[in-house]
Amino acid sequence: MIKIEHVNRQYGAGETQVNALSNVSLQIDNNEFVAIMGTSGSGKSTLMNILGCLDSPTSGEYWLDGNAVKAMDDMELSRIRNQKIGFIFQTFHLLPRLTALENVILPLRYTDTSPEEAKARGDEMLAKVGLTERGHHKPFEMSGGQRQRVAIARALVNRPSVIFADEPTGNLDSRTSYEIMDLLCDLHRQGQTIVMVTHEDDIASYAQRTIRMKDGQIMEDSLCQVA
Repeated sequence: MIKIEHVNRQYGAGETQVNALSNVSLQIDNNEFVAIMGTSGSGKSTLMNILGCLDSPTSGEYWLDGNAVKAMDDMELSRIRNQKIGFIFQTFHLLPRLTALENVILPLRYTDTSPEEAKARGDEMLAKVGLTERGHHKPFEMSGGQRQRVAIARALVNRPSVIFADEPTGNLDSRTSYEIMDLLCDLHRQGQTIVMVTHEDDIASYAQRTIRMKDGQIMEDSLCQVA
């Protein structure tokens, strides 16, 4: 599914150069649930951005589904982000003037999916995250947990190969955080590959594998005992 070898990412030059990633190699297989952990500045977000094709390494190789990302042009990368990758962000990134259903089907506007099929898939994804009755509500009419569920439904609507979740519980209270993590675990049991960035040990414990980063390098890569 995901394979990177000897990836480096530098920002700036000379005395101001920052080595955000240093010689990072990693492989993530289909249907893994991986948590990437580390303090601020550890490189975890940079790694997530590269894996999500939002940034490019300064050097090194990245293969996604067996395809070399370096060889892709901007149009191919946009297609990959839209069709193979689902993103879940800490701040939801929902459009306030759109309903929950309209937010969910937004990625389908950039495909040849018909309006009827888009609505059917949007309704299906809202049902999957337990929001069947909230499709016509706008974000300001929903709780933080409900908004994150809408964001998860949107990430799923294109049936992606992998979901990248960047601090998906960062803006939620503890009870709602655990509800969202239970939902992600359900998706993983259904076969979804998930890569999650978090700085919270209790949230990382939901994953089956934890990668800990420090100073742009992987310091630990371990399998977790998940109940």
